[in-house]
Amino acid sequence: MTPAIKALEKARVEFEVTSYEHDPRAPAYGEEAAHTLGLSTDEVFKTLMARLDADTLVVAIVPVSRQLDLKALARAAGARKAAMATTDEAERATGYVVGGISPLGQKKRLATFIDDSCQSLDTVHVSGGRRGLELSLSPRDLIEQTRATVTSIAR
Repeated sequence: MTPAIKALEKARVEFEVTSYEHDPRAPAYGEEAAHTLGLSTDEVFKTLMARLDADTLVVAIVPVSRQLDLKALARAAGARKAAMATTDEAERATGYVVGGISPLGQKKRLATFIDDSCQSLDTVHVSGGRRGLELSLSPRDLIEQTRATVTSIAR
C-alpha cells in the first residue's frame, strides 16, 4: 500500500487501483501505463515537478498526450519563470521515485496545478505511487485531494 492509496482511503474517496507489469525499457511511463491498460493518453495524467523562479517546487499534472507548458505554469503560479525540477529534487520532495510519482500522498504538500482538460472527463488515471500502479478517480476528487488550481498548463 502506497502513501497515495492511504491518503485516498483516509479521505474516504472512491477510487480504483490497477496494476500492470512495468517494463524497465519503456521510454515514457505515462504512455506505457495508457498503452498497457488500454486507456486513452488524454485520460492518463502524468505528475511532473517544476521549479519556479529557481527555488520553489510545484506539482504540475497534465495529460500524457500533451506537454507541460512551462510559461503557462509560471503565469498560473504568479512566477516569472518555471523549469523542470531535477530527478533528485522531485524524489526528495515527494517521497516517490520518478516514473511512480503520484500527485497524492506526497511527503511535502506543494502547490499543485492541474490542466483544465481534466474537467471534461468522468475519470482520470494517475500514478499510484510506484511504477506499474495506477489510480482511477474523478477529476473533482483529484482536485480536492491535491488542492489543485485548475488552469490551462498543457500544450
